[in-house]
Amino acid sequence: MEFHNVSVDLKSNTYFDGRVTSRNIKFSDGSLKTLGVMLEGEYEFNTTKKEIMEVTSGEMHVLLPDSSEWQTFTENTSFDVPANSSFKVKVIKITNYCCSYID
Repeated sequence: MEFHNVSVDLKSNTYFDGRVTSRNIKFSDGSLKTLGVMLEGEYEFNTTKKEIMEVTSGEMHVLLPDSSEWQTFTENTSFDVPANSSFKVKVIKITNYCCSYID
């Protein structure tokens, strides 16, 4: 995956005492993605917009909203999260990801 003609925030978004970090990538059409890294651990995230999470390396187990079963995501897989919801993540191996925010 490669992006062209974008701006990147120099300051990172930092969560969970630095165990999850990302950088905002802004596109000329106004859309936003984040590129980030999650260290091993368990996390819960809240959404305001619909999100598409693409795993570019690593391994995580995800408990999506309205689901009672954990799903595994590895390199070159993705999952969608509805707006105004939350999801849980168990990172098994350091994971790189790209998150797209959908209006």
